[in-house]
Amino acid sequence: MQVDFSKGLVPAIIQHHLTSRVLMLGFMNEEALQKTQADGKVTFFSRSKNRLWTKGETSDNFLFVKEIISDCDNDTLLIKAEPTGTVCHTGNQTCFNETDAKGFLYQLENTIQDRKKNPKEGSYTTKIFSAGINKIAQKVGEEATELIIEAKDENKELFLNEAADLMYHYLLLLSAKGFSLEDVEGVLKARAK
Repeated sequence: MQVDFSKGLVPAIIQHHLTSRVLMLGFMNEEALQKTQADGKVTFFSRSKNRLWTKGETSDNFLFVKEIISDCDNDTLLIKAEPTGTVCHTGNQTCFNETDAKGFLYQLENTIQDRKKNPKEGSYTTKIFSAGINKIAQKVGEEATELIIEAKDENKELFLNEAADLMYHYLLLLSAKGFSLEDVEGVLKARAK
């Protein structure tokens, strides 16, 4: 990848590697790009500080690089990254305050993973994980059946609630089996080719 720094700094659009959600925009010079590639953490050239600045250097909310792509003119970068916490200095997930349904499913998946690793007393997720894989699989079957029953009727609210219950328990089952939405996406993408 050759980036054209002849005009000075180049914009670097940071995008969540799983959800494609735009997280932030920064600027890079050649040194910032080289440091980003070497360290695997997004580093910008800060125009206000007039120095290199690694996102997360004070907050520990780093952006770990998954892929760097240059645009057709080689003067703008798209960096797909995995954030370790909130991205914006305001505490938001993105500097653009937009919401994204797909992004929420990944956030829910992260919450489920956290409950799996760090059980929390009184949490339904913790309770169902402790019941074991058979109970989780049973709940997926029950919720699928309930969704099918509601699909035959015309009650939108009941149908959507059952769809949400099935999605939640499906995410639990994926987690219990050691898989993720990204794994399922990979299969679907391979089929789409």
